[in-house]
Amino acid sequence: MEFPNINPVIFEIYGPVGLNWYGLMYLLGFAGAWLMGTIRSKAPGSPYNAEQVSDFLFYGFLGVVIGGRLGYVIFYMPMQVLEDPLYPIRIWDGGMSFHGGLLGVLVAFWYFAKKSNTTFFTIADFFAPMVPIGLATGRFGNFVNGELWGRVTDLQSTPWAMIFPKADGNYRHPSMLYECILEGIVLFFILYFYSRSPKPKMAVSGLFLLGYGTFRFIVEYYREPDSHLKELAEFLSMGQILSLPMIIGGAVLMILAYRNQHKTANAV
Repeated sequence: MEFPNINPVIFEIYGPVGLNWYGLMYLLGFAGAWLMGTIRSKAPGSPYNAEQVSDFLFYGFLGVVIGGRLGYVIFYMPMQVLEDPLYPIRIWDGGMSFHGGLLGVLVAFWYFAKKSNTTFFTIADFFAPMVPIGLATGRFGNFVNGELWGRVTDLQSTPWAMIFPKADGNYRHPSMLYECILEGIVLFFILYFYSRSPKPKMAVSGLFLLGYGTFRFIVEYYREPDSHLKELAEFLSMGQILSLPMIIGGAVLMILAYRNQHKTANAV
């Protein structure tokens, strides 16, 4: 299957000023998160109102963009900065790290917790189900950009394999679509249905970390590692190394959440 001929630029106003599909996907992701957050804010017992949701999403947006870009540069392309000092700000060329974006969002959680006089995990549990919306649109943006393609395969074992123009002419896994489906759509529904009823504090956050880390670890077997990390990827890819703490941390949070709930119930 040939990669569909998609122009990454939707329209240009003048020179580099315009709108591309990659940027639009991020906007749609935040719009979807805002819509879901607004709906959740109106539910009985919600810790935040619609205005606070909008306020946090602004800080969350900054955390995702700044953390995601810096994470990509630090984790995957550190030497590129020596060749091109402006490389970190060329977001329109693609290249964002989820793990870096997560660290940026954690900083936003900490700041907003202090600002709203709530706790870190109150915020994390409330917003965690919205994150997969942005993950799904972001990975689809990677697909439109024809970047982050998968490992070489063949049509016999993978009938949906594609030839990506920016790659080497071999059939490859469309791994960004695997991530869109697993880390985005599937994880969204898991968190959505899990969080519809009250859960102990930290449980929703823990399930998000556990779910994302597991799905990302699996997809990394089909995703082409960065050229300067291929030797490392013979054992574990950088994405898998960064996902392992998420899997462990998520499991620990869920265990602690239900253990604390059990202790509280017994105390009563």
